[in-house]
Amino acid sequence: RTYSGTETEGQLLNSFVQYFGDSLGRKIKRMPLIEETVLPGDSLLTLPVVIIGNGPSGICLSYLLSGYRPYLSPEAVHPNPVLHTKLEEARHLSIVDQDLEYLSEGLEGRSSNPVAVLFDTLLHPDADFGYDYPPVLHWKLEQHNYIPHIVLGKGPPGGAWHSMEGSMLTISFGDWMELPGLSFKEWAASKRRNIKSDRVMPEEIACYYKHYVKVMGLQKNFRDNVYITSVSRLYRGKEDEVRSQRHEDSTTQHSEMEDGQKSLTKRNWEVRGYQRATDGSHVPFCLFAENVALATGTFDSPGRLQVEGEDFPFVLHSMSDFGAAISKGKLRGKADPVLIVGAGLTAADAVLCAYNNNIPVIHVFRRRVTDTSLIFKQLPKKLYPEYHKVYHMMCTQSHTVDSNQHSAYTSFPEHNVLSFKPEMKCVLQSASGLKKILKFSVALVLIGSHPNLFFLKDQGHSIGHHSNQPITCKGNPIEIDPYTYECTKEANLFALGPLVGDNFVRFLKGGALGIARCLAIRQKKKHELIESGDGGGDGVP
Repeated sequence: RTYSGTETEGQLLNSFVQYFGDSLGRKIKRMPLIEETVLPGDSLLTLPVVIIGNGPSGICLSYLLSGYRPYLSPEAVHPNPVLHTKLEEARHLSIVDQDLEYLSEGLEGRSSNPVAVLFDTLLHPDADFGYDYPPVLHWKLEQHNYIPHIVLGKGPPGGAWHSMEGSMLTISFGDWMELPGLSFKEWAASKRRNIKSDRVMPEEIACYYKHYVKVMGLQKNFRDNVYITSVSRLYRGKEDEVRSQRHEDSTTQHSEMEDGQKSLTKRNWEVRGYQRATDGSHVPFCLFAENVALATGTFDSPGRLQVEGEDFPFVLHSMSDFGAAISKGKLRGKADPVLIVGAGLTAADAVLCAYNNNIPVIHVFRRRVTDTSLIFKQLPKKLYPEYHKVYHMMCTQSHTVDSNQHSAYTSFPEHNVLSFKPEMKCVLQSASGLKKILKFSVALVLIGSHPNLFFLKDQGHSIGHHSNQPITCKGNPIEIDPYTYECTKEANLFALGPLVGDNFVRFLKGGALGIARCLAIRQKKKHELIESGDGGGDGVP
């Protein structure tokens, strides 16, 4: 790692001071950013919450931790009479201050997480039945509910939405992509953006998220161009607990002396990484956190076939790489078709992209075209005509039919890729065991993506539903408490969004609600302990 000198460090230090205010200025200036040689005993910045990931999950959590609170609107009547009765019982309380398990009891929806279903039905009542009811909530900013936190992301707020292929429409309606307190339609109208349909371009959503952070006053919580290298728990085990207690005892008096207050925040986690400066240099940092929230999504690592030859440069794993190849003219005039592997929506997007650019396609996928779990079976034809066009070709333009009738597209259902050869050939095997060798110009493997949690111990394999296995959105999400979103296997570690199985933006907002309520309760208990004279620890007041 290179370190570009005091000027860059000073700029970053100043941004931390501005973020936390003058009361923490002295503590921050003592060194929130460190070289690898700084000893663990040195005084470093400690935060109540560090959020890793600045996509919609991280943005929504920051919104709630900043003190925004949802209340039942005075004129609102929820179409679910049982839920509405429950909401009326505590109308004077914000939803964050109510019993989420009680409110979500009996609700059903397209998420396995009950709080996600609850929050979704409050923001989009009966949306799955085709209704466009307004939210039954209104929002208030309550400054006293602010919990200090920081959101760390590789790019601008919006996360992976800034790198998605811009020519495709989102699968969800624009309204379902919006975050609390800012209508997507109203934002689009204010920006004089011509939204032609309920589904919108990813670049519109990315722009909306970036603007949301600004208009809601959340910028002070966000740091861009930040790369996390490790998140490690401090003081694990009995011996470490003794060390932790000694460390707390030695720092408690020091903490009490600052601003005449006792500390509220304990150091449970050490977060290390670097921020990339404008000149390309890396400014390393280290900070401590009582709580860490994982909001990284699942777009970090494209799924791989794990077959021979997959690392050849002509085997791609992302739509952006494919789009770049097309825009640079690399596929222009090629006689051999593009080989597309996968049967999801991203693979369908690639088929459409190639089709619209007059590039012939060989489409390979493992499932039968009649498989009820195919995503196309779940999409209404009127709302998603382009995807049903692809599905129709998958069914009717199979290799078993005369290929001369449809040279622009040929599907190979129930086939697996065995290997890629250096002469740009692919070996396929059918369900019956028959092997075929096909020539192609470029291969595109689009079989999903997985989160990259390399910065956690054992890459996070220990915190999934199935221990010692990689975290995946569908097969092995992070195991959490369904109402607090705290990891069941790691205290003070939270997760939300795709990491816990909520792929759609409309459901990931429930994770932010659950975490905000959990942290608000703990914050209140700490204040009560401090007032009673039993508080202690180390960190920031």
